[in-house]
Amino acid sequence: MSSNRHIDAREMAERIKSGLPINVLDVREAMEYHTFNIGGTNIPLGKLPDMLPLEEWDSDDEIIVLCKMGLRSKTAVTILQQNGYTNARNLTGGLIALQKLK
Repeated sequence: MSSNRHIDAREMAERIKSGLPINVLDVREAMEYHTFNIGGTNIPLGKLPDMLPLEEWDSDDEIIVLCKMGLRSKTAVTILQQNGYTNARNLTGGLIALQKLK
């Protein structure tokens, strides 16, 4: 597994702080997303295969995939890559890791 499939919480926090556009895919369930999120598109992991191809992004766009702890998003990155999304990246540790930085 290559390192470009991952992004750590510190790098993600810097990207958010920079204000530059980030393609975020949150694969948590809708209720989790509405309780707390950092924006982005919400497609629960179980629905992701049925939603492909994604209208929002081209297959070579960087897509940062996240969930609560980084497990569902890791699976989602694999699904995306199997479907031609070459630049999908998992937020290691998920939103919990990001919140610990604050």
